[in-house]
Amino acid sequence: MQTRVKAPKNEVAAKAALTARAANTPVAPTPAPTAGKKAKLKPKYFLAMAGNIGAGKTTAAKLISQRLGFELFDEPVIDNRFLKDYYADMKRWSFTLQLEFLIRRVEHHELIHTVNKSCVQDRTLYEDPEIFAKYLHGLGFMTNSELDLYFEYFARLNSKLPKPDRIIAFDVPDVDVLLKRIRTRGRAEEKGIGKDFLRGLNGYYSSFSQVVQSKYGIPCLTVDVSEMDIRERPSRDEFLDQVNTFLRS
Repeated sequence: MQTRVKAPKNEVAAKAALTARAANTPVAPTPAPTAGKKAKLKPKYFLAMAGNIGAGKTTAAKLISQRLGFELFDEPVIDNRFLKDYYADMKRWSFTLQLEFLIRRVEHHELIHTVNKSCVQDRTLYEDPEIFAKYLHGLGFMTNSELDLYFEYFARLNSKLPKPDRIIAFDVPDVDVLLKRIRTRGRAEEKGIGKDFLRGLNGYYSSFSQVVQSKYGIPCLTVDVSEMDIRERPSRDEFLDQVNTFLRS
């Protein structure tokens, strides 16, 4: 049986006085939010970059990491064991490469879920099924059976993955600009990429923003970076302002 300890009389009297005083004191109203005050960023964001080959996703992701402190998840291109073979024989290696990218991006999503800070991903998980797999199938580089199997894998692996909070899609309508950027960075495995291939991808990218918003429920901002060099001012500052505004929206 618990014993209740009585408060001393003087303590009881003090509490009673405080209660009476509080009852007669008007409650201050909650201050209204300051007009024009920016909403605060939440503690953790998952931001993903999208865009055609050579659009500038990697540069943007690194900039966001350096300037805004986001953890960077690079596109798994450099270590991809099938990429060189893929560009040499796309019909033979398209299905294999798409599965490889799917697995690596799923791993990224799982890792991002465990990181206790905001993260930025270089290329989204959704570009593989919605753009590359469909485009390669249309070119005859993936069979109907391979495409069906790919989407089975995607549906199963994607069902419980955390989604990005926001996607930023880079748009470069002029394939000459894309090709120039690709040649400038000089990746050996990308030497065989031509204008027609980039133009076909752009056709799918033109509706990508609508697809990720309607099908996956992820807000997406499209930014035309044809004439922007985000490595230098003022384009760099303009882009970072767009990112901050989009994250707060």
